[in-house]
Amino acid sequence: DIRMSLKLDDATLFVAGFNRENLFIQAIAKENPVRQAIEFVSRFPNESGIIYCLTRKQVDHLCEILRAQGFSTGPYHAGLTESERARNQAQFVRDEIQIMVATIAFGMGIDKSNVRYVLHFDLPKSIESYYQEIGRAGRDGVRADCLLLFSYADVHKSKYFINKKEGQHKRAANLQLNAMVHLAETEVCRRIPLLAYFGEGFPQEKCNMCDNC
Repeated sequence: DIRMSLKLDDATLFVAGFNRENLFIQAIAKENPVRQAIEFVSRFPNESGIIYCLTRKQVDHLCEILRAQGFSTGPYHAGLTESERARNQAQFVRDEIQIMVATIAFGMGIDKSNVRYVLHFDLPKSIESYYQEIGRAGRDGVRADCLLLFSYADVHKSKYFINKKEGQHKRAANLQLNAMVHLAETEVCRRIPLLAYFGEGFPQEKCNMCDNC
């Protein structure tokens, strides 16, 4: 699109794939999300991780629970002051905070190579958001785990807000949500629907880096 818009007919084009081979992708039923979150982060003692929540209230609540359990955590959402967000982000980057509990407001421009896991406490609104958020893990090329807690209550909640939209915005939001649900529900290798969403194929074979393989 950029080449066409700027008429850069002789520009060199570099194309990279969407597959992040070192990310272990998993989705499980959300049954007791707080307990499941504690069990998951306990698998990575003294490692950096990000937990994404849908609302500011959930971020603050989960952050306090994890702190009470002895975890090193910090919150990040638009309800904090700019100085509070900057301080928490800097502490996370410097490994002074191990776990960042955040809304989607967190992550843009973060260059931290040793994030070992990303936990989605709530269902992302789209595969684009999901892919961008799990992409903040494992930038050092070492295995990183990405866990999605999935429930139909989250789906119904998303549809409630989608139904307030109109026209093309509503149709687009429904298509994005349906694709995200398909990724969570699929029984084939999760990389197949994930990469297909971005127009990239993946062999019909086991990747050994998702819970369906």
